[in-house]
Amino acid sequence: MKASLTLVAIAMTVLLTSCSSFKAERVDGAKGDEKALTITDKWVLKDTENAVKDILEQIQKHKGFQRYLGETKRKPKIFIMEVQNETSEPYFPIADMNDELLNEFSASGEYTIIDNQGRDKILKEVKYQAEGMVDPAQMVQIGKQTGADLIILGAVRMNPESRDGRTIKQYTVNMRMTNLKTSEEVLRVRSKAQKYSEQAKSGW
Repeated sequence: MKASLTLVAIAMTVLLTSCSSFKAERVDGAKGDEKALTITDKWVLKDTENAVKDILEQIQKHKGFQRYLGETKRKPKIFIMEVQNETSEPYFPIADMNDELLNEFSASGEYTIIDNQGRDKILKEVKYQAEGMVDPAQMVQIGKQTGADLIILGAVRMNPESRDGRTIKQYTVNMRMTNLKTSEEVLRVRSKAQKYSEQAKSGW
């Protein structure tokens, strides 16, 4: 009897030890976002953050912008137009792109941003006139109404390709900056991202 009880006690000890040694892997938000970048063809928040960071870095290093700063010798006042969704995806998170762009330009401390009230008023006018196909020259004129030095216009585009039974989406975030005093283009920059699913479609 004692032998049986001893065996049971040993078995329970081994079982409890095994259970206590098991630890579930916890994936934090950053790891989750990085994983999402590689296993989905959907545009996720981390894609937006990466694209905007890349755009700002390119702008800061661009020779045209450096030349402009050298000539003016002051912090530029910029008017940022809403980035346009020119992909074939109606649910592309373009609002996140616009918010992130405004936030990062402001956080850099390198620019004076047109206040929201003035920006919203001009954007409403642009949208109203856009029904009559406003061309870039008209947008420049509208931008001048804000008292800004520079206007930034942008668009997101996507080109889908098929490879080995899976769809690969080539995204580009395109930005250009125009001098509102001279109507001359200061720069063009582009950030690229390739998205695809982890597994090809089975075709069943």
